[in-house]
Order: sequence, then structure tokens, then C-alpha cells
Amino acid sequence: MQHLAILKKSWKLLDKITSQEKTIESRWYKNKSAPWNKIKAGETVYFKDSGNPVTIKTEVEKVLQFQNLTPHKVKEILNKYDQAIGIKANDFYQQLKDKNYCLLIFLKNPETITPFKIDKTGFGLMSAWICVDDIEMIRKN
Repeated sequence: MQHLAILKKSWKLLDKITSQEKTIESRWYKNKSAPWNKIKAGETVYFKDSGNPVTIKTEVEKVLQFQNLTPHKVKEILNKYDQAIGIKANDFYQQLKDKNYCLLIFLKNPETITPFKIDKTGFGLMSAWICVDDIEMIRKN
């Protein structure tokens, strides 16, 4: 399986991935959503900022999933992993404290690639994570 992660452009996280300052991609949800139970070590994640082409790919080293979160557990996860996620725990706690699920996707071997656009038709305009058998399925010509 291959994955496409779409990031909020204003957070400027792509550079942190390539510099390996950000080694974990986190996803926080109220309800289970992709890539919950759909991603594992050895798979590839492609990254792009919203509105921009795909520019980075990484390998998945490991995945941690947390469920039945409480505000206290969210704080523990943030305090332990915030630096590797590329955020400051205090800046994001209020936004994340009521989430029920968290995925931590440990990244390795980040690589800048020739940019390409994608076609999200059928995945929903708001999709921030797409799982496909092959990235070529959503590559725009």
C-alpha cells in the first residue's frame, strides 16, 4: 500500500520532513479514519502541502495507534513526541485534547522527488490522507 498525506501549508512541515527535524507524522481523529489500520512499516508515504504538488516521499519505519484518548493521554503523547512531530505541545493541546484516536507514523529515508500533481476524484475534497495500492492510480498527467 502507498499513501498520500496532505499537510496544511501554513504549518511549513515539508522542510522539517526533508531535514529530518520531523520524523513522525501524526494524525488525530474524533472517529477512525484513514490511515487507521491501513498503514504499516515498510510502506511509502508521499507528502504534499494543500494546493501544491507532491514533493516528498518517505518510508514508514513503524506505526503506533492510540484509541480511547483522554485529555490527559493526549497531553502525554504530545509531551513525549512533539519535537519529533515538528510541533510544540502547548500550541496544539487545545486543538487536540478532545480527539479519540491518534496515529504516530515514524518516518525514515525522506527524499525530495520530482513534483507531480494528483487527482483526488472519488476520495472527497477534504481528504487529508489517501491510501492506494499504487500512487500512479492518482497521479495526474
